[in-house]
Amino acid sequence: MSSDKKTSISFAPNGPVLVKDLKNLSNQHGPIQTTETIALCRCGASANKPYCDGSHAKINFSSEKQSDRTEDKRETYRGVKITIHDNRSICAHAGYCTDNLSDVFRMKQEPWIDPDAATNDEIIAAVEKCPSGALSYSIDNIECIEQNSKTAIFIAPNGPYVLTGEADLVETSFADGAAKKQLTLCRCGASKNKPFCDGSHWAIDFTDEKN
Repeated sequence: MSSDKKTSISFAPNGPVLVKDLKNLSNQHGPIQTTETIALCRCGASANKPYCDGSHAKINFSSEKQSDRTEDKRETYRGVKITIHDNRSICAHAGYCTDNLSDVFRMKQEPWIDPDAATNDEIIAAVEKCPSGALSYSIDNIECIEQNSKTAIFIAPNGPYVLTGEADLVETSFADGAAKKQLTLCRCGASKNKPFCDGSHWAIDFTDEKN
């Protein structure tokens, strides 16, 4: 595989995630060997996760977005020194923001984000941990540009595929305002906003003991 090829990701209708020219695939146990093209399960039913084994056809998996999904819309929360942007439709509910900075990211409160409740450095650190790209920030009306990073997919335990770095999404649009070098892709089959994760793996208690 040529080292200068950019990773591309496409989504077979009602079928797997097709990843081409990816060198870095891993799970909680470490690196996983890759080939030029990898078919990753996104219906949640494969007996050979993370790979597709054709189970999507047996269970009549649908890759369509659902009408009752969270609206693809970025909200803006302006503070004195920093502005936080958030798109709930692609939140994977990993909890890094609410667990680490609960004064800013306030569950069950409105508005749920208070950008003046912590320092810029603390907020930036929390935002940069967001695996889905739902969160971003601006300072002095200039939105931060995410840094280059090695293109990789990490298989989150009982959760989504976490993509970092540059990749082309074939015939798929990024969510409104989403960070393009940091996103999560559904692999449990239950997201209402496929191909992106919307946290539904928590609701259905998705488990994958192998990965």
